[in-house]
Amino acid sequence: MLSEGRIQELLGFLTLDTRLDVKGQATECVLGLTGSKDGRRDLGQCVDILRSLLALTKDTSRAVAKDCYYALVNLSADAAIHRALVQDVRLMPVLLANLLDPEYDFADQICSILSNLSREADTCVDVFRAIQNEGPGLAEIVDIFCSDSYNKKVDLHYLGPLLSNLTQLPEARKFILDKDRCVVQRLLPYTQYEDSSVRRGGVVGTLRNCCFDHSYHEWLLGNKVDILPFLLLPLAGPDELNEDEMEGGEEYGEGAGIR
Repeated sequence: MLSEGRIQELLGFLTLDTRLDVKGQATECVLGLTGSKDGRRDLGQCVDILRSLLALTKDTSRAVAKDCYYALVNLSADAAIHRALVQDVRLMPVLLANLLDPEYDFADQICSILSNLSREADTCVDVFRAIQNEGPGLAEIVDIFCSDSYNKKVDLHYLGPLLSNLTQLPEARKFILDKDRCVVQRLLPYTQYEDSSVRRGGVVGTLRNCCFDHSYHEWLLGNKVDILPFLLLPLAGPDELNEDEMEGGEEYGEGAGIR
């Protein structure tokens, strides 16, 4: 357990004005602590350290900023710290502003943090409200996700799990399923996205959550969306059937239908 004295010592080094070598050792120490459950618990109870980590994400040293982002990724994986990060530290406006920068080096880490924070229902509400009220809005998040070259320095794959987490909320599902926005139609091709299972799985999770709204089933299955082929194709596998197998499959299908 971190003593109060050690916490205060760390805080003294976690400032933008601290000498670079000392500051670098301090952020390395904090990052190491976030690798254990006990370390995350102790750090999560000290809001001042959390605030210092967020402040140092804008440090001129790439190594320092990187350590801080990875520390925040690890801390955000612990649901017990979500409230402190979202409400006490108020990191959402900072993260969302940086995410919108198409040249930002650490946008992937931001996506991971947002995905972690939105897993639990309570803080998912906070994340969604921040996106809608303090950030770019969900429409812009979808645009960024669907623009493969928005930020050429990073992949942004974890926007997929973020969308999946957000759609546990009725408000987010309502947006995704808005018939005039064509969001579902834009997401469907990513069910076959080969370059990232994270992005692909995020979209599949988003569609799964949206399918719980029964009132949209007819629209989803109709010609305007035609979701069924996108859901069935991955189940078919990569192998092509020969002519005999095609014919056999048809006969079996008919027989199965009779039963």
